[in-house]
Amino acid sequence: MNKLNDINSLARLTVQELTAYQSARKIGGTGTVWLNANEAPQTPCDELSLGDAKFNRYPEPQPSKLIARYADYAGLNPTQVLATRGGDEGIELVIRTFCEPTDSIVICPPTYGMYAISAKTAGVGVIEVMQTPSFGLDLDGIAKAMDTQAVKVVFVCSPNNPTGNVLPERELTALFELCAGRAMVVLDEAYIEYAQKSYVSQLAEYPHLAIIRTLSKAFGLAGLRCGFVLANSQVIELLSKVIAPYPIAVPVVVLAEQALSPSGIAKMQQAVLQTLAEKQRLASELKTLPSVEQVFDSETNYLLVRFNDSPKVFEQLWQAGIILRHQHHNPMLENCIRITVGSVSENDALLNQLRTVLL
Repeated sequence: MNKLNDINSLARLTVQELTAYQSARKIGGTGTVWLNANEAPQTPCDELSLGDAKFNRYPEPQPSKLIARYADYAGLNPTQVLATRGGDEGIELVIRTFCEPTDSIVICPPTYGMYAISAKTAGVGVIEVMQTPSFGLDLDGIAKAMDTQAVKVVFVCSPNNPTGNVLPERELTALFELCAGRAMVVLDEAYIEYAQKSYVSQLAEYPHLAIIRTLSKAFGLAGLRCGFVLANSQVIELLSKVIAPYPIAVPVVVLAEQALSPSGIAKMQQAVLQTLAEKQRLASELKTLPSVEQVFDSETNYLLVRFNDSPKVFEQLWQAGIILRHQHHNPMLENCIRITVGSVSENDALLNQLRTVLL
């Protein structure tokens, strides 16, 4: 035991005190219906193949064909795209590139938890500026934080996880202006295909803006762990100094390239339409159930739902093998559960079980 304590003491104090991010898989469960990780119910491009790919050589540091395809998809120049191991690596890279240990980032809870975890593991401070009651940005609070502390990065998510709402354009534009010449703004667009309101066109006007993207959601490729940072070329060059030498594995490159082909993109877009239709049906059915107090508006592939007793609902569904994502612990989200929009059969199973639970 003493030897184990000695090992723990060798770790950085920040890591010793850190609570690891509780991902959907880490939380566990033994379910048959998984609606807790905002995954697509299937991979839209269902004919992916490794073909004659070879694995004895390292991949390109930044796979040129993959970069070119995503740049074309996003409407950018390839020099404005960096491929990463999911969106999470992009978050970490920005912090490691722009923040000294004496610096801080700003996050706006309730929001994605990995912004804070990535900063803390790098020894960087985290300033929380709570969202407004309508899930908007507290611009005065962000400005005050920037005036009183060394803020180098502001993270915002639109559509926001876990609330599902898109931040108003006027608020984001004001944030871009506020941070100009002072801090990077990282806009997480992991769910942008469901919202169709991207700020990629603003990169030219705001050189301090970086956008996080992923193939994990609408493209249905969460298992690949492939994401992208979109930014101006100077930012990409800086991030390229920090990223690992061979971040994207050959199988990931081969499959992601196929998903980003014209036919793959078309299939993704069709799947998005199906998910949106299912979301509307699911929301309508949920609103009719007893104990459901509110179904929040969402421009994503999930719904945030407030119950009158969410711990009870969550636990009973968990025991029935329907795994959701409880948000009760998050600020402003008391009695809330986040529900991924699944397949028709998965959504029906959820609704049928809820009708039993909420009798």
